[in-house]
Amino acid sequence: MIDFQLSSPIEFYPYKKPENAIFSILIPSWKNDAHLKLVIDSIFKNSTYTHQICVHLNEGNTLSKVYLDQLNISHSLSHENVGVCFGFNAAAGFAECDYIVLIDDDMYVTPEWDKWLYDEVKKQTNPYWCISGSMMERTGRENQAVILCKNYGANPAEFDEKGLLEEYRTYQHQDWSGSLWYPLVLDKRIWTLIGGLSTEFSPGMYSDPDFMMKLWQAGVRHFKGIEKSRVYHFMSKSTSRIVKNDGRKQFLSKWKISNSVFSKYFLRLGEKYTGDISQPDLSGVRLKLKIDNLKRKFNF
Repeated sequence: MIDFQLSSPIEFYPYKKPENAIFSILIPSWKNDAHLKLVIDSIFKNSTYTHQICVHLNEGNTLSKVYLDQLNISHSLSHENVGVCFGFNAAAGFAECDYIVLIDDDMYVTPEWDKWLYDEVKKQTNPYWCISGSMMERTGRENQAVILCKNYGANPAEFDEKGLLEEYRTYQHQDWSGSLWYPLVLDKRIWTLIGGLSTEFSPGMYSDPDFMMKLWQAGVRHFKGIEKSRVYHFMSKSTSRIVKNDGRKQFLSKWKISNSVFSKYFLRLGEKYTGDISQPDLSGVRLKLKIDNLKRKFNF
């Protein structure tokens, strides 16, 4: 049985890539006009370098399309919500730069966000790496990769841009292991090698861990979060509007290991960065692996 399929073709509207662009920035957006405008404005305002922006509009409307056309921003459009997997992959069809960046539409990039990422990229001697910026969020969750900060606004209408720009550097953090969170940059050759995001995870639950596992399977071991590259995350809950796929079960069935074990023991997600990740020691989680295997076999 097919659980998710497109009811109509995705439309593509290309524009010429800006000269000297460093990153091709992919942004899927679902009826978040104000968020989309703000993140694009912040890229233009706060980037050190010139970049190519590539957008996918889920249930695209005239307002967002006119805005993108006015700025000569390449974009794809679907008349239904096709999710983030198809959204990122469609936007990637326009990517012409050597490096691809994935970012959400409910983010605001702070000054030099791209400089710190590109500085790390330039240190690499091969394409097998995955590098992230660090999200700043106003509410606390147990995630060492996230920078907890005060509330600068839950949406663009109440956004305290001035306060954020004055204070974003004052929050202490450290480079962290695991990458995974957006903004995320990788070599375009590696994106092509692993085939982008897996559309069987549409509309998108657990597509990020699956993406990381595909990178791991391809030989990537340099997963690093850069603390100096910071974005404010509005935490817009688009996922509350969708019928979710059972991503946890899909991940376990596909990779024969749970995401929790993969994130903690392979990626060491959120831990202080100490270097490239070697083969993990799973001797301490043998019982957990057996339980995962039983769940997978009995489809629990």
